[in-house]
Amino acid sequence: MRENYAMAELRIVGLGEEIAACALLPWSKPVEEWPEDPTLTDMRGISRHIVRLVHASDEEGAEVYAVKETVPEFANREYTILRELTHRFAPSVEPIAVVEGRTDEAGNELPAALVTRYLPFSLPYRVILSDNITPHEIVNMANALALLLVRMHLLGFWWGDCSLSNTLFRRDANEYSAYLVDAETGEFHANLTDGQREHDLDIALFNVAAELEDLACAGLLHPGMDPIRASEGVIRRYRRLWKMLREPQILDPKDRHAVEGAMRSLHDLGFAVEEVEVKISGEAGGLTFLPKLVAAGYHQNRLLELLGLHAEELQAKRLLASFDRYRSREKKPLPPIEESARRWLVEVFDHVINQIPSELRGRVEPAQMFHEILEHRWYLGEKAGRDVGIDFATQDYISAVLPYRTDSGTTVVDPNQAEMMESELFA
Repeated sequence: MRENYAMAELRIVGLGEEIAACALLPWSKPVEEWPEDPTLTDMRGISRHIVRLVHASDEEGAEVYAVKETVPEFANREYTILRELTHRFAPSVEPIAVVEGRTDEAGNELPAALVTRYLPFSLPYRVILSDNITPHEIVNMANALALLLVRMHLLGFWWGDCSLSNTLFRRDANEYSAYLVDAETGEFHANLTDGQREHDLDIALFNVAAELEDLACAGLLHPGMDPIRASEGVIRRYRRLWKMLREPQILDPKDRHAVEGAMRSLHDLGFAVEEVEVKISGEAGGLTFLPKLVAAGYHQNRLLELLGLHAEELQAKRLLASFDRYRSREKKPLPPIEESARRWLVEVFDHVINQIPSELRGRVEPAQMFHEILEHRWYLGEKAGRDVGIDFATQDYISAVLPYRTDSGTTVVDPNQAEMMESELFA
């Protein structure tokens, strides 16, 4: 639903259900003067524009918005692009509104603003890379960025400014998922040409190398890591993924499971295959496999349909593996899979998540926490030489790991200070 809201000369165009919250923000002040909750400051990355993260209201648990000042043309264009990306289920932030006609109390014109919904449990790359992470985690971030660019290109979207700064990262099991944040340079096409893709890759190569070089100069990059080689790694990963998804594969014609194996490989990458083309040619019956229509989110969609849970792709894969093990232990004949799914939710997933004390909730996304508890169970079992059980692992995780997690939303501040910031914002 799209509605217009006018108050004096102020014009807000955006999601109908969000208009009231947007209207209450202090639009007569420059965004850089807005007080910012200390718990949100570190979640804000570097931007060429003035950006603030703010709560939509002073109510507990209120949504967090990202407010970016820019010129009206760019704000409206980016809002439209982000809306289209959202409709196509692309990994990007969700647009809320465009605000125009802003003036300060003296009547001076202020920039237009684009409001987007902040992505929970996400962090900018500078926060992640400055936290003494391992080279393996850096590779995971590079892989996530490459996959994000592949997904955008599959949708016919030319980004035009792919970079770490324009991306947010969320934990996804032992890796990361990447989300597009800034889309003001992007363009939609029916299909991207090879030249357009290569142009996007050149931009990404330069941007990522420059960003990592800045971190190296500041002493924040992992010692021994070469910014240019790391940036080239993003491009290599992109090319491997694109080849698997868009180029023909020559399979062994004698292997009657070859096509099934090729399909499974794409599923493991997180892509559902809606249509394929298989060619058999020559006397030897050469077998060519070509994915024609692919869509991201294979495990996510299966998890949602079967269990009603939202998760990142690798989290979903891990949760589904837990469910599959649960179902394999059920007595024969097996009950309907929907019945097993309901029991797994109550007896396993909810049973684990409900053990988290209220004061520690919100630190880690539930699907990610469930994955980490399963990992913790394996670690404790290896140490003890036996399976310690899910309840013991959960309690040990709660006491030994969770209090020290630093995912988005874990920073603890003086509640009196937070209340003061909110009262200033909505005064």
